[in-house]
Amino acid sequence: MKRFLGLFLLAFLFNLSVTYAQDKDSVIKGIVKEANENSQLKSIGHELMDVVGPRLVGTPQMLNAHNWAIEKYKSWGIDAKKEKWGEWRGWERGITHIDMLEPRVQSLKGTQLAWNPSTGSEGVTAEVITLPKNIKDSISFQKWLPNVKGKLVLISMKQPTGRPDYNWEEFATEESFQKMKDERDTQTKEWRANIGRSGYNTRSIIVALEDAGASGIVASRWSRGFGVNKIFSARTKKIPTVDLELEDYTMLYRLAESGHTPKLKIVAESKELGRVPTFNTIAEIKGSEKPDEYIILSAHFDSWDGGTGATDNGTGTLVMMEAMRLLKKHYPNPKRTIIAGHWGSEEQGLNGSRAFVEDHPDVVDGLQALFNQDNGTGRVVRISGGGFLNSYDYLSRWLYAVPKDITEHIETTFPGLPGGGGSDYASFLAKGAPAFNLSALNWSYWNYTWHTNRDTYDKIIFDDVRNNAILTAVLAYMASEDAEKTSRDQIVLPINPRTGKQRTWPSPRSPNRDGGRN
Repeated sequence: MKRFLGLFLLAFLFNLSVTYAQDKDSVIKGIVKEANENSQLKSIGHELMDVVGPRLVGTPQMLNAHNWAIEKYKSWGIDAKKEKWGEWRGWERGITHIDMLEPRVQSLKGTQLAWNPSTGSEGVTAEVITLPKNIKDSISFQKWLPNVKGKLVLISMKQPTGRPDYNWEEFATEESFQKMKDERDTQTKEWRANIGRSGYNTRSIIVALEDAGASGIVASRWSRGFGVNKIFSARTKKIPTVDLELEDYTMLYRLAESGHTPKLKIVAESKELGRVPTFNTIAEIKGSEKPDEYIILSAHFDSWDGGTGATDNGTGTLVMMEAMRLLKKHYPNPKRTIIAGHWGSEEQGLNGSRAFVEDHPDVVDGLQALFNQDNGTGRVVRISGGGFLNSYDYLSRWLYAVPKDITEHIETTFPGLPGGGGSDYASFLAKGAPAFNLSALNWSYWNYTWHTNRDTYDKIIFDDVRNNAILTAVLAYMASEDAEKTSRDQIVLPINPRTGKQRTWPSPRSPNRDGGRN
């Protein structure tokens, strides 16, 4: 009888394990099939990037994005809400128009920088001047400074070429390419030294120019690619600051240098909206067995607004939203609670995610795993164990369930090192919680789309984004189903070769909950 009961128990356990394996296989197959045959990525990408647009913290467009995401989640049967974490300077971009009036008429390509005061519809019309070429010292610069009164000042270096280095490398002779780089290096060093001799740096000199009565600041922050500039925020309080694309900026510079006295009219309309609340969007599929343990799908929701924030971080947002949709359809009753965190104000210092960590210690304590994506539209190619001693044990188990055509492109590093602060996973990792970055192939991200005027829908590689949505959904499913709670044991960090001192685990930092003040 005992032998019979033992055999019965073995058979029951075997059948149970087979059933579990079949169920697991069925869920994963359903996720993959839905992602490949009924992807929503293009439609939600169009709605977010083209209709809602860029998502600068403190703007109505950022609020519109939160509301849009909540409604989209609700249409999939997923609970979602806005969660206030602070306040920011409210501002709304209007029309920017920059026209050269002399020595000839031409409309120029550029934009007002973020949080810059409006010129009003009448705009500002003034001559353009450059900074002096050979500043002797701070005394001589102070004597020159009254020359800027009523003028538009060019404050960026005139780039010697508008062709990116890869273009030179392909077509120039080796000698010509090297000559260009040497001359550019020399010019760049002298430009910085020249500003340094004024008694200011590249930031503080803008304040000095405004205080001296300049009518406006004209900059060009070239991104080392055809037609791309980095677009950030203004440092002036009363006068316009615009960024011009390299081609137009260097033309103006040459005209001013040669004595042709270019004149511009700048119309840069915007609205100040006072202090406005700032939010994270939080979506949730409640856990059925362990609701107080969590998987977080993490992506920052905000962007700079030179383009529409497509690859920074529209694509990360799409990955997490699509993964949640896939999970809700094929895994509607997860063992653990699955959260999508769409963080506000990552670009100003991980503020949204840092606030969530401070405000939700219970979620951080119960975190099974966080998966973050934030570096462009490419397929995920690197995952690190983040400095967690036993990360190989659980991450490798979860990755084993991911389709091989996805994992064959991924290089893993175990146990790895903790990330410092480049994206929102670092907010959780600093508290010792298992947070992992899904690092993507860059598709010329750093030159062409990161914080640029060209970060737009057309740069999205939807095959790669779909790849990442499947990866994220399967990892979330496997993490939720895992019988074990993830270990948080940390490695002994190695010596930093730059300092000769032992590395230390990143420390938690508080968010800026009252930001954007001049």
